[in-house]
Order: sequence, then C-alpha cells, then structure tokens
Amino acid sequence: MFKKWKIALLSLVALSLVFVWAGRNSGKADEEKVVIYTNGDEEATTAMETTLKKAGYEGKYVLQSLGTSELGGKLLAEGAEIEADLVTMSSYFIESAQKQHPMFKDLSFETKALEPNPAYYTPILANTGSVFVNTEVLKQKSLPMPSSIKDLTKPEYKGLVSIPNILDSSTGWLLVQAIISQYGEAEGKKVLHDLIANSGPHLESSGSGPINKVQSGEVAAGFGLRYQAVMAKESGLPIQYVDPIEGDFSYTESVAVVNKGDEAKTRLAMKMAETISKDAREDLLEHYPVALYEGEKVTEKNKPAHPMKFKQPLTVELLKQHQQFFKSAQ
Repeated sequence: MFKKWKIALLSLVALSLVFVWAGRNSGKADEEKVVIYTNGDEEATTAMETTLKKAGYEGKYVLQSLGTSELGGKLLAEGAEIEADLVTMSSYFIESAQKQHPMFKDLSFETKALEPNPAYYTPILANTGSVFVNTEVLKQKSLPMPSSIKDLTKPEYKGLVSIPNILDSSTGWLLVQAIISQYGEAEGKKVLHDLIANSGPHLESSGSGPINKVQSGEVAAGFGLRYQAVMAKESGLPIQYVDPIEGDFSYTESVAVVNKGDEAKTRLAMKMAETISKDAREDLLEHYPVALYEGEKVTEKNKPAHPMKFKQPLTVELLKQHQQFFKSAQ
C-alpha cells in the first residue's frame, strides 16, 4: 500500500512540474507576441485579422478591441508604457498622444497616401457621416424626405429621430462638426438643442445605434455612418441615405507602432503595420468605401455629395470643446 501511495505521489509531483514548465513556456510565448490594441469595429478587426493570418502571422499576435474613449484614455495616460506594441485608432487620438508622450516610432515603410500624414502613422480606413431614413416609416407617418440635419428638428420628427452621443461616440462628432460648420455656435446650439429634444430616448451611445433604430422602424430618420446606410439599402431594406446640405464630414483611423525597448518585437510590429495598411485595404474598402491611397477607387454610390473637412485640425482638445458644446445644448 505504501509503495502505491509513493508512486502516486511521485506521479503528482511529476505532473505538477510539467504544468509549471508548460505555464512558464506559455507565458514566455505570450510575451513574444505582438499586442495589438484597436478601436475598430467588427468589420475592421475581421479584415485585419484575416490579412495577418494570410501573411503568416497567426499565433504571433494578440488583438484586443477597446472603445474609442477607453483606448484614447490609455494612450494619453500611459504613453509608451502601454501594453500594446501596435495600435489602430482614430488619427486625432494618435496625434494627441504623440504630442503628449512622443511614443510612436516613425514608419519604416513607404506609403502612398492621398493626403500627407505624420511619419509615425498611416490611415487604414475612413468613416463619413450622413443622414438616413426608413422610407416605409416616412410614408406611414406622412413625413417629408429630409435634405438637411436641420430638417430633423421639425416638430413632425419629434420622437422619430436617432442620433449618436458625442460623449460616447466618434460618429457623434461628425454630427457636431457639420452643425457648427454650417450654422456657427450660436444658431448651431439651437439646432442641436432641438435635434436632441426630437431624439428623446433615441440618443445613442453607439455609432451603430441610429442605423439599427432606423432599420427596425423604431424611428424614421437618423444620423450615422454613411456606408452602413448604403449597405442596408443594398441588402434590400427600405433605407435611403441622404447627404445633408451641412456636409458629409469624415475622420480616419490609422495604424501606429509604439516605440519600445524590445527591438525584435518592434520590427515584427512594424511588419504587421505594413501588412494591415497595404494588404487589408481591399477588404476594408468594402466596408469603409473612402479612397485613401493612390490607385484606389470607390463606386459612385459610395461618394458623398458634399464631402467636407472641419476648418480646424481634429484634436482631442477640440473634441472636448465640442463635447462641452453638446452638453450646453442639451
């Protein structure tokens, strides 16, 4: 009996040593993987992961999705001490983080972007805002087709509009940019106040919230990402996108490499950044149809009628000002 117990005990010891060895090696393997932080939505992360796997990087990275506010907060608070080796993020956050903590390494590969960018990042996708409607609900409610954001402030649209909240969503910033650019801050505050009032319970924390409400018929109209409305219409839903007279404003999301002490991992992260920026573009263009590089083309339906840029450079500081403007209009 004693002999059996001794054998069992030795077996348990041996097994525990195996687990310890495996755990240490697993931990070491994880430490060697490139950590990618992204604020991209599902379509963007899928396109990036598919491309990285095709390029032979499967098992060599860990990708973590974070909200724009959460990831932006980490960049500004942690700088180069952030766990990530590679970041895909709204370009204005990358620029503000670099200004506050010089934390990104200049890209070692050439890009052929249509517009000049800082040496430490290159865009991977762009989002454009627009108005969209559910044509069946418009008909049921005898509502006129809107041609502007301001049209959605009319009394007949009360309770039938959905918009994104700039305090939670970058898409909401596109809405505020359009209102301020067209009407200025004084009149713009009244327009925004009336729009928020008409939205009521349909003020959404997610940029995809308004299109979901419009598709379901819960509201008649909304403001959000233009490509989502184009895709919904193409799928056969009674959705129509409207390029508002206030303009179709856009922002880009870019890829950047964190400048860390591990040169081998930084080189690997740089290769992955190049792969994402070049090889993932074909898939990304299907969901975010805005040309960013030489030779790229998009179909006519994906070209906004009134493309606009805000008069000031987009920065985190400007975002905070516009968030305060939004709060004061509520």
